[in-house]
Amino acid sequence: MKIKQKKIAKEKVDISNWSSWGCEPSTFDWEYNEDETAYVFEGKVIVKTPNEEVELKGGLLVQFPKGLKCTWNVIEPIRKVYTFQKFDWAAWEKSLED
Repeated sequence: MKIKQKKIAKEKVDISNWSSWGCEPSTFDWEYNEDETAYVFEGKVIVKTPNEEVELKGGLLVQFPKGLKCTWNVIEPIRKVYTFQKFDWAAWEKSLED
């Protein structure tokens, strides 16, 4: 179970109906009960899972898989938008090639 991420301009994905979330520096455990796709506007976070450690920062599109258990270490205040709607990552990446 891995976190996917890609550096991308926010104009390349329709985030107009996504929910917003922000957090000040802190550390907390989290579990994803469904797939989540997020776009990070700003901040710096280290997400640790049993298999990897991922740094999230502004300009990243990120996908967290359902069932993922992790620890968030928010180093710089984060501001993101997210959706639980099924996001077709492969189709989206292909559309960037067109």
